[in-house]
Amino acid sequence: MRTGALVVLASVAIACGGGGLFKQYEYEEDCYVSLDGTATMYVNTSVAALNALRGTSFDTAPDGTADLDGIKAYFTTPQSRVERITTTRRNGRRYVHVRLVTNDLRRLPDAAPFSWSSYELNTSAAEMIYHQEVRASGSGNTRGNVEWRGDEIAAFRLHMPSRILFHNSPFGVQRGNILAWEQPLSDRLRGEPIEIEVRVEAQSILYRTLLLFAGTIVAVALTFLLAIWWVVRFGRRPQTRARRT
Repeated sequence: MRTGALVVLASVAIACGGGGLFKQYEYEEDCYVSLDGTATMYVNTSVAALNALRGTSFDTAPDGTADLDGIKAYFTTPQSRVERITTTRRNGRRYVHVRLVTNDLRRLPDAAPFSWSSYELNTSAAEMIYHQEVRASGSGNTRGNVEWRGDEIAAFRLHMPSRILFHNSPFGVQRGNILAWEQPLSDRLRGEPIEIEVRVEAQSILYRTLLLFAGTIVAVALTFLLAIWWVVRFGRRPQTRARRT
């Protein structure tokens, strides 16, 4: 039984490594949007896909040393600030994982790594409307020297700050307030556009949670005070003297 389990686990590992059971994400943008227009972006990409999609020329050798300083310099712009970079290897390719922040998501297209997108944020008293269009890369979408298998995927995900009222994601709302849009890497290389639209409540989930928590504390305090008042008012009864016989 132990040998059989090891064989099964090995088969699963091979299938996962080759993209057989799980999707082969080659380029991902995970954006955590705030109602004030600030955002935290996570970019997870193979160096080969970064070169092909954005026109960079970083070394793609899986056994080489990643040019972390060069990658940090590329993602550091007046509109974006890099907070962390890590690297991994998968399927014979090196991947980089970049965490960055922006003070104004609407200005992020001025940064070269995100120039293929346009961002719109319109807020009213009732809702915030988020609109993003991912267009063709300005780099010419060079393929580089990588032979793609054809099952690689580019993904764009949004983590919204409040209750979602409307969206056009084909996958629906995932794990709370996460929305995703995907396309084959081959389509992204050709610059096939992605249209993203979301409407959320203008009040953040955190604010509503804190408001609910504060309301609960106030209710508990009032109940406690009411209990004390009842004990003081009705808890003691005047003692009647016993009649002498």
